[in-house]
Amino acid sequence: MLIGQYHTKISNKGRTAVPARFRKELGDKVVITRWYEQSIAIFSPKAWERILDLAVGGSLLTRPVRETERFLLGGAYEEELDAQGRIVIPLPLREIAQISEEIVFVGLRDRVEIWNKSIWEEKEKEISGKAELLIEEVQKSNRGGS
Repeated sequence: MLIGQYHTKISNKGRTAVPARFRKELGDKVVITRWYEQSIAIFSPKAWERILDLAVGGSLLTRPVRETERFLLGGAYEEELDAQGRIVIPLPLREIAQISEEIVFVGLRDRVEIWNKSIWEEKEKEISGKAELLIEEVQKSNRGGS
């Protein structure tokens, strides 16, 4: 399982080392894509297929499915980690996530999110401030809104 967070740097050309604990789980070939809340996500090919099945498993005749597919697949890249476990994050993704020098890798069960360090710090503060309310909302939705 992908868990924890790791702070590191990224080169001017977008190269960074994926934390060793994450590399074991992800493997050498990954899918990297734009994600939500101004982050980037990395998936193993197997996890990527599951996400696509969950997110866009519906009819292509509906606008939300087509738009979600465009968002996820239109911003996705297949990448290979080099012998040192490094990856190049494509420039369009770095621009979307405002990635510059310092980044944070966050392991979230089946994916790794990459954040601009200062944006992550703000997001983490926001989440921490409402953690109790969030878990209550998740529990409500898991029980079918009761």
